[in-house]
Amino acid sequence: MTLSPTPTANRAAVVHNPMKGDIKRLKKAVKSAEKASGWPSTIWLETSVEDAGQTATRDAVARGATVVLAAGGDGTVRAVAEALRDTGVPIALIPVGTGNLLARNLGLTLTNIEEAALTALTGDDHRIDLGIADITRDDGQHEEHVFLVVAGVGLDAKMISLTNPRLKKAVGWLAYVDAGVRALPEIKPIRMRYSRDGSAERATSAHTVLVGNCGLLPGGILLMPDAKPDDGILDIAVLRPSGPFGWLKVWNKVTWENGVLRKSALGRTIIDLSRDVRDVTYQRGKDLRLTLDTPQQFQLDGDEFGEAKSVRAWVDPGALDVKVPATSISRHT
Repeated sequence: MTLSPTPTANRAAVVHNPMKGDIKRLKKAVKSAEKASGWPSTIWLETSVEDAGQTATRDAVARGATVVLAAGGDGTVRAVAEALRDTGVPIALIPVGTGNLLARNLGLTLTNIEEAALTALTGDDHRIDLGIADITRDDGQHEEHVFLVVAGVGLDAKMISLTNPRLKKAVGWLAYVDAGVRALPEIKPIRMRYSRDGSAERATSAHTVLVGNCGLLPGGILLMPDAKPDDGILDIAVLRPSGPFGWLKVWNKVTWENGVLRKSALGRTIIDLSRDVRDVTYQRGKDLRLTLDTPQQFQLDGDEFGEAKSVRAWVDPGALDVKVPATSISRHT
């Protein structure tokens, strides 16, 4: 079926990681979408070791792209989104990575490249927030990056740094489980000072601090049940496991309580009647500042970003448009 042609002013660009996915299948899917929608030939650009996608995306926009298809892992998606921040040019998600974190949270396809390519050229624009992280290194150097799903310091960042790339390629997100088991013995509480939304600075300690724009992780783990990508708020999860069963309580909270009980009225009643698990606490805010007593490993959307001495994370509301199937409504909006 051929859809009504769109104006020739429309132009798509694909920013793809040449190390991921089946490029022949992707080109065939994009060509089919061009034919169905009446769009002209697509611009094709590759990422590289030196450029995760930011430079390629800026080049695409300069060449007149009205939508940029991000075809790679979560790192490629994050890099493309970073370059598209506040431009009004939408990103389209092509599922060729292992995590596909943003696609999961928006209820988009995780396997059908043909559907994703057609959505890129014929779908609706859905505006979401971006998380912004300003990272200060131990030597005082600053770096600013966006995140679409979650940023974190502590166990999650350590786990990501220990993940075996070959195992990740073979079994996908399950490789993080192996890394987590190896990271646990090394994790001790991190002493830090924090300030939320301009409040007075307070001292605390935690094994992990996570700042989320979205809350759903691979494996159906609902880490932050109230997080929405378009509410102008960041959700904060603090993990402080205590006692010999502390990590078991954390796991029970994010898998059983968040992932199962919250889906029914009876389950929510059980949660309300249950004693609160202090091993996992939640907060919400627009701006969080963390100063760590010692530099700690930091991650953005599942990619390690080295050690940070301090981090400021804030929300940029409505900073990114994402292509979604026409007339669709995400289950997380």
